[in-house]
Amino acid sequence: KILWNRKWIEERCLDILYPQKCPFCGKIEKQRICKECRKKILPVEEPRCKKCGKPIREAEKEYCYDCTMIRHVFEEGRSIWIHKEPVSRAVYALKYQNRRIYAKAFGEEMADQYGYYLREKKVELIVPVPLHRKKMRIRGYNQAALVAEVLGEITGISVDEDILVRVKNTKPLKQLNDKERRRSIRGAFSVRKSVWAKTIVLIDDIYTTGSTLDEAARVLLKAGAEKVYFLTISIGQGY
Repeated sequence: KILWNRKWIEERCLDILYPQKCPFCGKIEKQRICKECRKKILPVEEPRCKKCGKPIREAEKEYCYDCTMIRHVFEEGRSIWIHKEPVSRAVYALKYQNRRIYAKAFGEEMADQYGYYLREKKVELIVPVPLHRKKMRIRGYNQAALVAEVLGEITGISVDEDILVRVKNTKPLKQLNDKERRRSIRGAFSVRKSVWAKTIVLIDDIYTTGSTLDEAARVLLKAGAEKVYFLTISIGQGY
C-alpha cells in the first residue's frame, strides 16, 4: 500500500511537471488527443491490405500494389494512422525534435487500437526497431523504444530493447527507391542473445515499403522466432 501510494504521488507530480499534451497541436490535453485534432487525423480503415495494412480503394482486392510485388518476411502488420498532416508532423517532432512526451500518447493509442490484435496473434515479446549507436548518440533516445515501453506497460507483454542490435549505419532510407532501400538495409541487424519468444511484434514509427521491418524480421526468424508482426504509428497509402 505504501509503495502504491508512493507510485501514485510520483505519477501525479510528473503530471504536474510534464502535463500530457496533444501531439498534434501541443495543447495540454488530459484526453491524450484533443477533439479538434481527432477530427483531422486519418485512421487506417477497411478495406486495407491483408499484409501490411495499407488502405486500398477496392474491397475485393486483398493486397496493396506494393505487397503484390514484394514477398515480405514479416507475417503482417498494422498502423494507427495515415502518414499525412498533422500525423506526419507529430511523428517528425517525436523523432527529431526531442518531443519524447508524444511517445506516451502514441503508445496508449496503439494499445487501445491493437491490444486485441496482439492478444489474437498471441504475441509474446515486443521489440522496438533499434537505432545504430552513432544515431543513438546524436539523438539520445530511440523513438520506437519509447512507444514500445508504453505499449508493453499497458498490455503486460514483455519488451526487449537489447535483443536486436543495428550493426550497420545506413543512410536515410527516404532518400532511396525500394530496390536501393532493400540493398542498403541488408545485414543492418543482428541478434545479440537467444530468442526465446516464438511470436514477436516489431515497433517502429513509420511504415513505407517495409524493407526495414523485413530485414529485422529475417534476423529474428533466423534466430528462432516463428512469426514476426509489426505495429507502427503511421503508414503511407497503398492506392
